Amino acid sequence: MTTASATSVDPAPDQRPSAQDDPGGVLSGRYRALTLGIVSVVLLLAFEATAVNTAMPVAARELDGLALYAFAFSGYFTTTLFALVVSGQWCDRRGPMGPLFTGIAVFGAGLVVAGAAPGMWLFVAGRAIQGLGGGLVIVALYVVVGRAYPERLRPAVFAAFSSAWVLPSIIGPVVSGAVTQHVGWRWVFLAVPALILLPLAVMGPALRRSERERSGATGEPFDRRRIALAAMAALGAGLLQYAGQRLDLLGLLPGAAGAALLVPAVVRLLPAGTLLAARGLPTVILLRGVAAGAFFAAEAFIPLMMVTQRGLSPTLAGLTLTSGGLSWALGSWLQGRPGAEKYREAMIRAGFVLTAVAIAGAALVLLPAVPTWAAAAAWAVGGIGMGLAVASVSVLMMKLSTPEDAGGNSASLQMSDALGNVLLTGLAGVLFSALGGGSLAAARDGGTAPAGAFAAILLTMTGVALLGALISGRTRPRTGA
Repeated sequence: MTTASATSVDPAPDQRPSAQDDPGGVLSGRYRALTLGIVSVVLLLAFEATAVNTAMPVAARELDGLALYAFAFSGYFTTTLFALVVSGQWCDRRGPMGPLFTGIAVFGAGLVVAGAAPGMWLFVAGRAIQGLGGGLVIVALYVVVGRAYPERLRPAVFAAFSSAWVLPSIIGPVVSGAVTQHVGWRWVFLAVPALILLPLAVMGPALRRSERERSGATGEPFDRRRIALAAMAALGAGLLQYAGQRLDLLGLLPGAAGAALLVPAVVRLLPAGTLLAARGLPTVILLRGVAAGAFFAAEAFIPLMMVTQRGLSPTLAGLTLTSGGLSWALGSWLQGRPGAEKYREAMIRAGFVLTAVAIAGAALVLLPAVPTWAAAAAWAVGGIGMGLAVASVSVLMMKLSTPEDAGGNSASLQMSDALGNVLLTGLAGVLFSALGGGSLAAARDGGTAPAGAFAAILLTMTGVALLGALISGRTRPRTGA
């Protein structure tokens, strides 16, 4: 059984750079093709993630599926939870090539299903298939980094992950909007699979060579118990999201069933002590979910706040968040600079503090005297914080993992990320509805959501980010552990 309980702070022998390692950087001879391939995969996922948000409202209206609008997003994250564990098992037992290339193909198939869907339910199914592919891919990419690169280069690779989001963050909404308006929303989904061939062609030979030199696969059968637990977690998360949207007595039963499935599954899937912030790897895993949940739950409501409270157009409201994508890459680059390793814990704490400042700063835009551009400035600060914290957490996860546990721990890290997104965004939705945020129909008809609903969401997420800063000192394992 694969566990995520490694506590050694020293890399295992086959993780150390060999005499044959290229002494240069991630774009030097030995690593160039692999790095470009990895960045191409992340670029593909990033562009789809930024473009789909623009196309979704038009797609839902055309398919007469506004009632299922939220499920097009929750379906993606729910199946991702399941795929993360499967990918971790697959990587640990067979190596990352299988789940990586399978995940890319499944992701492309989901895009085709969604783009060609004649109705909303099939569209939701396509998004769920995308989630399966995305979950397989992201864990495999982390394992590739842990197996193919020496420890000294991993911070730079994770910085490249963040940099790959910069261009999609800038042009994704613009390109998607133009395609949706002039060609049709379906081509936002149908055009992306053609780009899949690029990363496959670039990274395939380099990844095969790396796997031949550094296999590490055990050949053991999959742990069916962990896969069953992953299915429980995914189903439980889906039921909780459904219950959170209802806010009535009929929502109590699925809510209770969801909690009964989710909590015990998560306790068994994540490293022991994760929910209690035990020192070392458990806290590292927990911090990933805290960071992702606080930042993205706030980010989901900022464009709506700018439209309803400050009268911005949807395009300008979306561009408010662009600064965060740019500065995230900067923060990630900073944590990967030479000599930064000895400040890893401090960078994580600083990242959470900056994220809290950014979310609180965005809330100030609710005051009429504060200019609207202050939200973009605040989100630039938050991007730096997330770049520092998220990349540093990823580096620490790899450092605290043995080669045999890299897949399981990568899956735990991504599961924490997904759970943080699902649960804290769900909490934000509950707060919004409970405080009179109104329905989608009201917003479409020109209704105005009360400022108190946005303030409650943003201040709650500020508190969550500060909690992350408080527990960040527990990332260091106990001496002698």
